[in-house]
Amino acid sequence: MIAATQTVREIAQTKPSSISVFEQFGIEYCCGGGKPLGEACAAKELDVEMVIAALEVASRHGDAHTEDWTKESLASLMQHIVRTHHAYCKEELPLLSGLAAKVVNRHGGTHPELVLIQSKLAQLADELTDHLVEEEVVVFPMIVTLEAEMASEEVRNAESPTAIGNSLELLMAEHDTVGTLLADVRGLSCNFVPPEDACTTYQAFFDGLREFERDIHRHVHLENNILFPRAIEIATSPLAA
Repeated sequence: MIAATQTVREIAQTKPSSISVFEQFGIEYCCGGGKPLGEACAAKELDVEMVIAALEVASRHGDAHTEDWTKESLASLMQHIVRTHHAYCKEELPLLSGLAAKVVNRHGGTHPELVLIQSKLAQLADELTDHLVEEEVVVFPMIVTLEAEMASEEVRNAESPTAIGNSLELLMAEHDTVGTLLADVRGLSCNFVPPEDACTTYQAFFDGLREFERDIHRHVHLENNILFPRAIEIATSPLAA
């Protein structure tokens, strides 16, 4: 039974089917998921009982193919993140940048907010490019090693908990920066709703931004709420001593 006192993050962690419900109601579940559900609903002027009912229905009738990543290996989870979310991000950012240039050129004079959106998108691209490299080249291999050592009951380097903790703290701070930039884009775009004079490219740009935000939220949820806490648990286990 879901309770209003549970945090949004806790619900998202334990019930993968809840993600689509939180997205439907616009409830933050990744970077800002530490609030109790009741408080999160109050901030959105939502009836918490209605949201709980929707969550319960989703839990009972959720997609059977939805992966519960709390029960999979960290190596499998990281492979999924790289193949699904990192790949999407790397492919989508240049496409969005191209669309941004087109709509600014065509509509920037009458809709100056587009110039600001383009600037925020460029900042997102800069932030995420380095971020993804850091994860794939440094942090994820470190976590793979930790998990392998746990499985083989090897005694780990005493520096591992500090190293992994510092790395994950930095990554989560970068997630917060990305979340802030995405929130700015959403605000500037009036929740990704194009104006009446928007051309097809303009509409496609806003649709792309909406989908990009959705994917980033799911990406960050997997890392902040599942991958990183589990990695910290391994790094600080007795075998690490």
